[in-house]
Amino acid sequence: MVVEVGGSGEKWNKVERKAVSFMFMGEYDHTLDPKGRMIVPAKFREELGERFILTLGLDGCLFAYPMGEWEQFVDRLRTLPGTKEGRQLQRHFMAGAAEVDVDKQGRFLIPGKLREQAGLTKDVVLVGVLSKIELWSKERWEEIEGDGNMEDVAENMAQYGINF
Repeated sequence: MVVEVGGSGEKWNKVERKAVSFMFMGEYDHTLDPKGRMIVPAKFREELGERFILTLGLDGCLFAYPMGEWEQFVDRLRTLPGTKEGRQLQRHFMAGAAEVDVDKQGRFLIPGKLREQAGLTKDVVLVGVLSKIELWSKERWEEIEGDGNMEDVAENMAQYGINF
């Protein structure tokens, strides 16, 4: 809990702020073994934990969430309106979600259906994106990386209060 103090005569405001204890960042190339397992990059291992959630992501990748971040994400999904779009988003993220365990060698098994839906066969790129990790097939990652003009994207970020 943080207390913001205004000027003389103004009320004090109690503001809830979520402390960010970690963030995922970076890009790592890994490979799947014949059983569909891969190693958690050392840089991600501690924050991800021994058990985490894998689910369908967006743009053709998978999302990996530490348990605490997953619970917060699910809480946000619960607040979606009962519209067709809200129900579709809830189904998209929840239907394929799987709890995954990391073994003693730092490997985890990606369920077959999730591997298939994300097009993961051998070469996988893991990308740290704030509170989650994205798992991409190398081919899709290369496509999406070369897909857009970042100058155009950056121009549109001003509407969200992000200026470069």
